[in-house]
Amino acid sequence: MSMMGKMGKQANDNLPKAQASKDATMAYFILKNLENGKTFIHYNGTYHSDNFEGISWYLKRNNPELKIITIASVEQDTVEKLNDESMAIADFILCIPENMTKTY
Repeated sequence: MSMMGKMGKQANDNLPKAQASKDATMAYFILKNLENGKTFIHYNGTYHSDNFEGISWYLKRNNPELKIITIASVEQDTVEKLNDESMAIADFILCIPENMTKTY
């Protein structure tokens, strides 16, 4: 739902449903391909795991004992101190200057 506020006029009621479908699908295939005793690494956009929601939520729903570590990235004017709203959104947080060149 937080995405709807960021999307402005482009957002509609189907957007969170589409994101939930993506997250559930990614979690399904992660669980399907996990091997006992091995580390599984999955790369995704930070939105899909911020605040331990999205993919993480689906994984924990299906396997509450699963050990998950999340990494998020945030942009800020200054990177000396993490903004309060970014605190605790992930296990590790990469703080990137807002003026950094983007390649997307």
